[in-house]
Amino acid sequence: MRSYLETFNVLTANEIDLFEKKVVLKKLNKGEFFIKEGQTCKEVGFVTSGLFRSFYHSSSEEEVTYCFTFSNSFVSAYSSFLSQNKTVENIQALTDIEILTISRNEILKLEQSSTNWLRFFKLIAEQEYIKMEKRIFLLQKETAEKRYRDLLINQPEFLQLIPLNLLSSYLGITQRHLSRIRKSISN
Repeated sequence: MRSYLETFNVLTANEIDLFEKKVVLKKLNKGEFFIKEGQTCKEVGFVTSGLFRSFYHSSSEEEVTYCFTFSNSFVSAYSSFLSQNKTVENIQALTDIEILTISRNEILKLEQSSTNWLRFFKLIAEQEYIKMEKRIFLLQKETAEKRYRDLLINQPEFLQLIPLNLLSSYLGITQRHLSRIRKSISN
């Protein structure tokens, strides 16, 4: 986590030391939840090992996977964290997880302690926004085959670790359609 924080070139060594003292190590088993629909998000996590999936339920009660979070990434039900309203999303461990968590109250204290923290959290929010925008554009502009090829090139780890039913949900297609795409690409 320290190395990740240092890459932003915003925080001092003392600020990172303080952050490390405030985080709490948690372990989640495969299938357990970081947060469930209907809860209010009170913490942010940094995934040190493992894989999460984020999903919501459609109006027809189908699970729709919209995000995967790998090691060396922050995870949170961000809109709930900001608004302190109940979330509509679920964040579930697809593997055993080790995660360092920090409470919302501690983050607010950090923000008050230094403008560096405000800059850092702004950078994280900007990165998440850009990632979300890219995902929306990909879903709306590109064919399912193009979205799959994009994963092959840019995130091959998705294809190694994620079950096909969740991968097809993430791509916005049926599992059968995904199978056809994979077959046509491998030929």
